[in-house]
Amino acid sequence: MSDATSVQAFDVSRLRIGQGMDVHAFAEGRRLIIGGVDIPYERGLLGHSDADVLAHAVCDALLGGIRGGDVGKLFPDTDPAYEGADSLVLLARVAQVVRDAGYRILDVDSVIAAQEPKLSPHRDAMRENLAHAMGIAVDNVGVKATTTEHLGFEGRKEGISATAVCLLYREADV
Repeated sequence: MSDATSVQAFDVSRLRIGQGMDVHAFAEGRRLIIGGVDIPYERGLLGHSDADVLAHAVCDALLGGIRGGDVGKLFPDTDPAYEGADSLVLLARVAQVVRDAGYRILDVDSVIAAQEPKLSPHRDAMRENLAHAMGIAVDNVGVKATTTEHLGFEGRKEGISATAVCLLYREADV
């Protein structure tokens, strides 16, 4: 099948993109969990849940794609039920919300910005964890890590940020 044929088979009016971003400051006495991976480091990220900055950015991208608000709307940090919550569990719930709205998750790509620690050795595990939580193939999940060349709060080692984008396809009118 040629590329032109496969594009014609897709009703592009049913495609949606979403974008998400999250930021967390470093904190003493917390584990550093990114993309569901517990990363050895002297500090973790501050947050009501496990503060998984990458999972939160992906949640926001998915919710943005269905015009469903953000992760704080579904899981408010004022609700004690989400204190210390596993963000991959929250991501799985967001993925279900996306499916319930009639959408299929086609692709997710993300970037984590952190001066430290080195994240690239954990990239494959992050991709696997995110894919599993969303119920999609690992090949459809991208994770990249970058430093900010010592610029900004990430460069000053004050915290970590993540951005994510997704491509969704509306399979049915719900």
